[in-house]
Amino acid sequence: MSEPTPDFSSLKLVDTHAHISFPQFDSDRERIIRQIEDNTISLLVEIGTNVEDSERAFRTVKGLRNAFFTAGVHPHDSGGLDKQGLLKLESLLLSDKAVAVGEIGLDFFRNLSPVEDQVRAFKEQLELAARLDLPVVVHVREAYSEAYEILKKSGHFKGVIHAFSADLEYARMFVELGFFLGIGGPLTYKKNEELREVVREVSLDRLVCETDCPYLPPVPFRGKRNEPYYVGYVIEEIANQKNISPISCSESLLNNALRLFSISL
Repeated sequence: MSEPTPDFSSLKLVDTHAHISFPQFDSDRERIIRQIEDNTISLLVEIGTNVEDSERAFRTVKGLRNAFFTAGVHPHDSGGLDKQGLLKLESLLLSDKAVAVGEIGLDFFRNLSPVEDQVRAFKEQLELAARLDLPVVVHVREAYSEAYEILKKSGHFKGVIHAFSADLEYARMFVELGFFLGIGGPLTYKKNEELREVVREVSLDRLVCETDCPYLPPVPFRGKRNEPYYVGYVIEEIANQKNISPISCSESLLNNALRLFSISL
C-alpha cells in the first residue's frame, strides 16, 4: 500500500540539496519541475557531484526561476579531478544560476577515492570557492575532525555541512566557524536522537533543510526514493523539536537558505 501524499501547501518547501538530474528521476522529472514552476517547491538547489554532473545540474535548472545549482566534485570522484576539471568547474560557477561550490568534502567511510586525492580535491575546491567568494556545500562522512581542520585552516567559512551526522559538540564547532548545518530525512528516524538534540540546541538561524533526494528519505518513505516535496516532513520535525509552528519554521528556513546562498527571489 502506498503512502498518501501529505498536504504541505501551507509551508515554504525549500530543498537546499537535491539531485533531480540523477537517473532515478528520468521517468518523472517533469512532474518535479512543474512543482518548482508552480511554487509548490519554493526553492531548490540542484547539487553537482562531478564535472559532468555539474553541467547536468546547470541544464536542469537554467530555465527555472526558483531553482539554482552548484558545481563541484564529490569526494567519491575526487581522484579524477585535474586542472582541466577545475577550469571547467570555474566556468560553470560564473553562471548567475550558480550559488555554491559543491558537493565537496571527505568520505572516509567508503573511500571510493584515495584519502590523499580526497584531501587534495577538497583543498583545491575550497581555494576556488574563496577566489570566487562562493559558499561551499560540504559532504563529511567518518571524517569530521579532518574536515574541520581543513576548513579551519582554509579561512573560508561560508557554507553548509550537508547531511550533518555528528554530535552536538561538532555541531557547535562548525557553527562557531560560520557554517550552516544541513538537516534532512534522518532527523525523522526513530533511533536518531543525537540529531534531534543537535536541532534542539543549535540556533534555528544556522539550520537549512534538505532532502539529498533520491537518497535519505524521511519516515514514512524509508526504503523508497526521496524527492523534494518530502522536505515537508523535515520542516515539520524541525518545528516539532523547536516547539514552533511549521509555517513559521518553513519561513525561517527559507530565509536561511536565501542568506546562505545569497539568493534573492
